[in-house]
Amino acid sequence: MTTYSARRTPVHRGPAAWSAILPGQPAPVPLDGDLTVDFAMVGAGFAGLSAARRLTQLNPGAKIAVLEAGRLAEGASGRNSGFMIDLPHELTSDDYAGAGDDRAMIALNRKAIGFARDAVEQFGIDGNFLDPAGKVNGAASETADALNRSYADHLAGLGEPSERLDAQAMFELTGSRHYLSGLYTPGTVMLQPAGYIRGLGEGLRRDGILVCENTPVLKIARQGTAWDLATPRGRVRTGRVILTNNGHLESFGFQQNRLMHVFLYASMTAELGADALKALGGAPRWGITPADPMGTTMRRIDTGQGGNRIVTRTCGTFEPGMEASAGALKRAAAVHRRKFEQRFPMLKDVRQEYSWAGHLCLSKNGASVMRELDDGLFAACVQNGLGTARGTLTGIGAAELASGAQSDVTRHFTGQPEPARLPPPPFSTIGANAYLRWKEWRAGAE
Repeated sequence: MTTYSARRTPVHRGPAAWSAILPGQPAPVPLDGDLTVDFAMVGAGFAGLSAARRLTQLNPGAKIAVLEAGRLAEGASGRNSGFMIDLPHELTSDDYAGAGDDRAMIALNRKAIGFARDAVEQFGIDGNFLDPAGKVNGAASETADALNRSYADHLAGLGEPSERLDAQAMFELTGSRHYLSGLYTPGTVMLQPAGYIRGLGEGLRRDGILVCENTPVLKIARQGTAWDLATPRGRVRTGRVILTNNGHLESFGFQQNRLMHVFLYASMTAELGADALKALGGAPRWGITPADPMGTTMRRIDTGQGGNRIVTRTCGTFEPGMEASAGALKRAAAVHRRKFEQRFPMLKDVRQEYSWAGHLCLSKNGASVMRELDDGLFAACVQNGLGTARGTLTGIGAAELASGAQSDVTRHFTGQPEPARLPPPPFSTIGANAYLRWKEWRAGAE
């Protein structure tokens, strides 16, 4: 009998603020008892719920279960910055330019955005949660401005539009004098990620998909021609399993010493009052990614997305144990406070209401793991820090593989190599964290 046991289940540090600022969810419905289904997903984030939706399209009437260790939108899917980006966004590069076939990746990213847009329409999800507003790469120095120009040249070579914003235009957009320039690209969708994931989960439930929360999968065992998934209060028997748990793929023994577990940290302000909004000015919604990938991401949202608030995201740690420490979160929150005040000195008295860590899974060579791992056992994992679009795509692709279908999505990901091996610990941990600290230092004012 083939058995894969979970070495650990997800541990989160800090609240999932995107979910916390929305009205409360219905009480969770964990799996309580045994059932048999045609397909089972392990993880209810972007990959898991996208896989479930794609399975319903390919297999009408199939019995489908999605098993989530926590609550919808309170894991990694509710802890990101909410950008669903269509263009090359290679985090390990200097200016986001990709190293492969960028035109093919752009087409796939736009397929993910289209899939999400169709889900919003199908399930009646609030349109504020999927806003096609575009985004800006913000530059606070001449060095970063040069990176923006380099990236703009790269996009022009691909036939993709962009618009350079000068310091005044950046001030009019953000209310901040911090930025020297910006590069606007129109194709990015600005998510309220928790709102979208909650809406997707509830829509799938209404269509008959079983979405079980507070139901961690502890063991996956082959029983004859089927798989048996053990959870704390019940078991699921199924012919096909899709692991949609990103870095926790390694928890089940796959891709060991090949996955880089990185935590990024973010803070969100309390609701901005009338005086703060007047002092700030600028547009009510915008998203700024740093021209230097290791700089600081900023988001401003309004009441349609959960309140008038600003999100600051920066700092990263490499955590092979898949758990961020309280000390790392405290250090990052202090950095967020400083970065926020640099950009918005007029809001220095505004408190940061939430601070949290979010788990990213990357591979050294940028490869995802979207393939069949064992007979009837598939993966849609390793999103390389691009979980909203890449998670959607790998979920779609794994659902297609599990259904015996092929597409440009399946061909792209099954054509990728395995994630490259990492140096052995402790060298990988020491080296990775030293590199992250150096990259943050080099990013400076960004």
